[in-house]
Amino acid sequence: MSRVVSLFLPGWPIDRLRRALGAAAPPADTRLVLVGRDGARRIVTALSRSAEEAGLRAGMPLTKAHALLPDVMAMPADPAADAAALRRLALWTLQHYAPIVASDPPDGLVVDTTGADHLHGGEERMLAGLVNRLAASGISARAAVADTWGAAYAAARFLAGPVRVIPPGAAQAAVSPLPLSGLRIPAETVTGLHVLGFAKIGDVLAVPRAPLVLRFGALLGRRLDQLQGAVPEPVDPLRDPELTTVRKVFGEPIGAPETIARYTTALVDDLCLALEKRGLGARRLDLVFHRVDNSLQAIRVGTARAARDGKRLARLLCDRIETVDPGFGIEIMELTATLAEPLVLQQAASSLIEEETADLAGLVDVIANRIGARRLYRITPVESDVPERSVQRVAPLSPDDGATWPGRWPRPARLLARPEPIEVMALLPDHPPAFFTWRGVRRRVKRADGPERIFGEWWKRDAELAAVRDYFQVEDEAGERFWLFRSGDEAQAASGAGRWFLHGVFA
Repeated sequence: MSRVVSLFLPGWPIDRLRRALGAAAPPADTRLVLVGRDGARRIVTALSRSAEEAGLRAGMPLTKAHALLPDVMAMPADPAADAAALRRLALWTLQHYAPIVASDPPDGLVVDTTGADHLHGGEERMLAGLVNRLAASGISARAAVADTWGAAYAAARFLAGPVRVIPPGAAQAAVSPLPLSGLRIPAETVTGLHVLGFAKIGDVLAVPRAPLVLRFGALLGRRLDQLQGAVPEPVDPLRDPELTTVRKVFGEPIGAPETIARYTTALVDDLCLALEKRGLGARRLDLVFHRVDNSLQAIRVGTARAARDGKRLARLLCDRIETVDPGFGIEIMELTATLAEPLVLQQAASSLIEEETADLAGLVDVIANRIGARRLYRITPVESDVPERSVQRVAPLSPDDGATWPGRWPRPARLLARPEPIEVMALLPDHPPAFFTWRGVRRRVKRADGPERIFGEWWKRDAELAAVRDYFQVEDEAGERFWLFRSGDEAQAASGAGRWFLHGVFA
C-alpha cells in the first residue's frame, strides 16, 4: 500500500521573503503583508502571524488593511520567486527524504514515501525530522502521511499538530470531520456545497455521488474518489537537469524480477559512465519504475562514500527489487544520482609496500540500506568527565582521530542512555551499597570498588557548579557487575539530592 506525505507551509511567502532578505528582514513581530494585484486593485496576498492576529486577512484590499492597521508594513508579493523557491525546497526534499517528490503550489509539497520511511526511523520520526529541520531554517511547516494524497493534504492543513500519521486504512475516518476546503476543490464549489447544507467532508461522502457531480462537475467526484483511493493519483516526480539521470523505455512492459535486475545493471553501467564524464561519484541513487497503470514504484539506496563501482551499486539496487510491485508491467525505468559528490580515483596500495587494509564501505552500504543509515554508527570518545557526555555517534567510516578514553578507571561495556533510579541500602558517607533494587529485582552486593568522584562541568551551566557524583563498581551474588552512583556529597544541598542511580552494566 502506498504512503503519501503532504507538507503544508502556511507562511511560505513570508518565510521565503525573510530568508531572502537575511539580516535586512524586518523583526519577527512586525505586522507585515505582501501585496499583489487583482485587476486594478491592490490586495493582501499573504501576511505575517502578527498581522493576522491584528485582524487582517488575505484577499482584503490594501486600503482597508491600512485603515484597520495604520502601522502595517507592506511589501510587494513575488509569486515567481515563491514558486522557484518551492521547487528548490522540493529538490532538497528529494535529495534527503524520498525518491518521488513534487511541488504542490502555492504552499506545499507532496512526497511518496512508500518504502522509504524505514531509512529515517519510521514515519513519525521522518515527519518530525522534516518539520524540525524546516523550523530551524525559519520555515513553519506541518506534515501528514496517509494512504492517499487527498487524505494527507486535508490532514496536514486541518488536523491539529505539526505532525500527523494516519494509519493505513484509516484515511476516510480521519478526514471525515474536516472542512470541505480539504477536498482541493474551487472556492465556489465549497460555497455551493455550504448552501446545500454540507459542512464537512464526511457529509459529502455519505450521499450519492451522481447528483453532486451533475451539479458541481466531475472534479468533485474525482477528488472524492482520489481521497478514498478508488482512483489513483500518481505524483509527477520532480526532474532536475542538473542531476545525472539515465532511463530505459521498453517496447513491451516487463515484470519478471530477473528481467528487472538485468536492466538495472545496464542502467547502472550507463549512469557510471555519465558520472565519470562529470568527475562525480554517487552517494544516493533513485530507481523509479513507471508502471503501465500510470503509477510509480521506487527504490532508494545510499552509499557511505561517493562511489562509481557499477557492480557494487547494481548489487545494492538489485537487493531491493523484491520490494517492487510491477503490477501489470513496467514501461519505463529511470535511474538518477540524486546525491553526487566529486570523486577522484586513487591508486590502490601495493601489498609489497604498504599493509593492505580491508575496505568496509561495501558492507556498510549493504547493512545501512537494509536497516537505515541512522541505525548504523560507531562510538567515538569525547573529552568530558561526565560519562554520558564522553561518547558520541559518528558515521561508520568517519576517520579515526586517535582519541581514546582515559584508562584510570574501567568503564562499563553498556552505558544506559539515562541513569535509572534504584533503591539502595548503604552506610553513609562513603560505603558502597549492601543491597540495591533495579527494575523490580533486589540484588545483594558481594563485592564493590569505589568511590570514584566525578564533578559537574561548571563551565557549561551554573547548575553544575557544585554537582558531585560518587560512582561504585559492584558485583552481585550471581556474578553480574554494575556501575552505580550517588548524587551529592551529603554536605551541600546544591551538590545533589543524595539519590542513587544505575548508570551502566559491565560485560
